[in-house]
Amino acid sequence: PSADNTAGSGQAVQTFEIKSTDHIRGSVNAPITLVEFSDFQCPYCARFQIQTLPLILEQYVETGKVKFVYRDFPIQNSHPNAMPAAAASECAHEQDRYWEYHDTLFENQGVWNKVEITSAITIFKEFATELDLNQEQFNSCLDSGKYIEEINNDLNDGRDYGISGTPGFFIGNEKTGFVKLNGAQPFEAFKSIIDSQLNT
Repeated sequence: PSADNTAGSGQAVQTFEIKSTDHIRGSVNAPITLVEFSDFQCPYCARFQIQTLPLILEQYVETGKVKFVYRDFPIQNSHPNAMPAAAASECAHEQDRYWEYHDTLFENQGVWNKVEITSAITIFKEFATELDLNQEQFNSCLDSGKYIEEINNDLNDGRDYGISGTPGFFIGNEKTGFVKLNGAQPFEAFKSIIDSQLNT
């Protein structure tokens, strides 16, 4: 199928559903949506989070032009701790601290990405303590695995949208369609797509 390919980064996806379970940073009424499918244990995802996302937040999200949406895409065969990390972030969300926990996971990825899964879960509980979450609620949430199905739904959606590695991005809106961008691209790659879409 032919689609607008002016950004040179994959054809525009014409439809993209934002779900009520998605985590959104910025104004819900922003004209452009940037969706990231990400894996908390992926080093390239951490690079995007630490190097590129702050610039996107400052120049586009905080100015009301873009809303940033985070979706889980834990690749378990190479990143066994990514699924419990995603579950831990959902447990933090129950206490309205999703983004603080999300940032903590990425900023401290080196602490938990090489340890056994049981040790990682212990570390995730320690992060909850550091963020002053209700520890009992957080621990029982994480131990129950109650969000695994929701995270798997994100994974399946990502596969349906053609995501095969992380991070994977879709940038656009219902009117202009979405452009796909793969990998931890530099800020300029995002800027050129967002700017061209803001000008359409």
